[in-house]
Amino acid sequence: MAKGLQQLIDTMRPIGDLVVVAPEGPRSGMSSAITVTIPTRLQNISNEEGLKIYSCSGTPVDCVKLGLNVIFSESVPDLIVTGINHGTNASISVVYSGTMGAAIEGCINEIPSIGFSLCNHLPDADFSAVLPFVQRISKNVLEHGLPLGVCLNVNMPDTTPRGIKICRQASGRWTKEFVRHVDPHGHPYFWLTGNFKNDEPHADDTDEWALANDYIAIVPTKIDMTAYEAMKELETWDFDKE
Repeated sequence: MAKGLQQLIDTMRPIGDLVVVAPEGPRSGMSSAITVTIPTRLQNISNEEGLKIYSCSGTPVDCVKLGLNVIFSESVPDLIVTGINHGTNASISVVYSGTMGAAIEGCINEIPSIGFSLCNHLPDADFSAVLPFVQRISKNVLEHGLPLGVCLNVNMPDTTPRGIKICRQASGRWTKEFVRHVDPHGHPYFWLTGNFKNDEPHADDTDEWALANDYIAIVPTKIDMTAYEAMKELETWDFDKE
């Protein structure tokens, strides 16, 4: 079990009874992928007072779907939390993130959902400084709820946070995303890597700015991807014209 997940479990246990459904191995970059060509397996691996843990052979979204359709077939969880991811899911990384894919799936099912990430990729990352904030944010969501169609993308700096900022998603993208190598047979292959390019590094209302300045960044994230501002423009186009 990844340290981030174990830390999340330990942090959430005082809040209420937990049911954990986690992939059986790393699933980075899975976004909202689902398993459709092979069976998905679910195995109960631990039962304690107030804590049940299941292993899933599929993706993070498969975990949520199986949890809701199989384990919670007769009830609904009060809250879904995902992570704690080792590495940031700020800015455009939200669209690639399996952590946020799982949170978005909870949101689709009208359950308050939060995805947590720490800006440290190391397997033995130190989560201690941010765990009180994880619990505090989760308690607030349980108390206040979230608007329908909205979940929270919470990214945390790898240091003692100065506080919390409610932010928007920074505009940016990944560049130089592959390193080319050649195998012993002379065939090329590629490793995913990349550099993040922040298109607005000085904007002080974004998640990237908050993290760079040691704040926890909370971005309310919508599942409705409609570009409403573009609808009127598209309505002026003549689609009947050949």
